[in-house]
Amino acid sequence: MAAKILIKRMVPKDKEAELAVLLRELRVLTMNREGYISGETLKRFDKPGESLVISTWSSVDQWREWVLSKERVSIQERIDRLLGLETEYEIYTY
Repeated sequence: MAAKILIKRMVPKDKEAELAVLLRELRVLTMNREGYISGETLKRFDKPGESLVISTWSSVDQWREWVLSKERVSIQERIDRLLGLETEYEIYTY
């Protein structure tokens, strides 16, 4: 069953450039994962600094394999340290 993963982050203006580098690194790795379908990044119009990534996967299990992989955990830890907050995840299925 296909899944949509919503990934929310608060991004201070002074961290945007450094975060962009980490997110590009993460996206390149994600695109090569089995089960990955698509992803998009949105910035909230009425709340500066809030961003939302919508990631589509063939299954929740394939996303979980990715989210728990060493390569992703390494980058995610750097993102959370940079932002000073843990990234929030929501999982939706069809």
